[in-house]
Amino acid sequence: MLIAPAALAQDAASTAEQTIATMTKIFGDHPGKRANHAKGVVVEGSFTPSKDAKTLSKASVFAGAAVPVTVRFSDATGLPQIPDGAPEANPHGLSVKFKPADGAEMDIVTNSLKFFPVATGEEFRDLLVAITRSGPDAPKPTPVEQFMAAHPAAPKALATARTPSSFARQTYHGVNAFVLVDAVGKRNAFRYRIVPVAGEEILSADDAKAKGPNYLVEEMPARLAKEPVSFRVLAQIAQPGDATKDATIPWPEERRLVDLGTLTLTKAVPDSETAEKALLFMPNNLPDGVEVSDDPLIDARVQAYAISFGRRSQ
Repeated sequence: MLIAPAALAQDAASTAEQTIATMTKIFGDHPGKRANHAKGVVVEGSFTPSKDAKTLSKASVFAGAAVPVTVRFSDATGLPQIPDGAPEANPHGLSVKFKPADGAEMDIVTNSLKFFPVATGEEFRDLLVAITRSGPDAPKPTPVEQFMAAHPAAPKALATARTPSSFARQTYHGVNAFVLVDAVGKRNAFRYRIVPVAGEEILSADDAKAKGPNYLVEEMPARLAKEPVSFRVLAQIAQPGDATKDATIPWPEERRLVDLGTLTLTKAVPDSETAEKALLFMPNNLPDGVEVSDDPLIDARVQAYAISFGRRSQ
């Protein structure tokens, strides 16, 4: 039996509401803050596209001229005071808002996991619910242990999270697939990978624990005051048979990586807390030349982010 689109949209909205409510149950209510990735720092710079980028996409952000960007780095969880070196602060996030002169904005939302623990919004909600039911008095196996056993990709994905010496020294992955469309309509499914030009620098658990509670969010503005920070924005191109609708399945490393351009960050915003409250990064905020794929997590994220933003701006 076919399900009406309106019913599907209603179900997605309900799942998103439940997801945000469960996050609030886990992390507490922190007015003005994101439900997840609550702690972060906002910086600015520019994106200079490569020559190869405009052969893959007709989007103006890849046309040739440098484009201003606003970037937010963040820790995981909805805890605004989480220590940056805590294991729970993984995965870290990097979100980019491109602001080309023609107004055709584009957002990228990435994190440091190499792939995602679950494939749908419903599964992500169920994982969060399992966490709420797995307190110290929960019988073994706990609900979260049962969830991990039933979803073997989840512990594998979470095991890829690592703590860096700096937000500027970590690789960030776009776990969802998108589609680049060129001037003649040729389509290439791809996933983002944002790689630090300075290289990754990962800390041991002991070294991360010894760091100050705000070392990441304080280090980035201090670093930018001395010199720019650069990342290469890469597109991992899918081949026939690669799953575009399941973020738990990484594509083989031998897949072609196309350099889309260089992200050059030059300064921290004067008041990060005020700036980040007004910022909304949406995975479906895309220009002509970049499209969403069939990955259901994209819409699940959009729905949840919209609810979180609505509560944050109240």
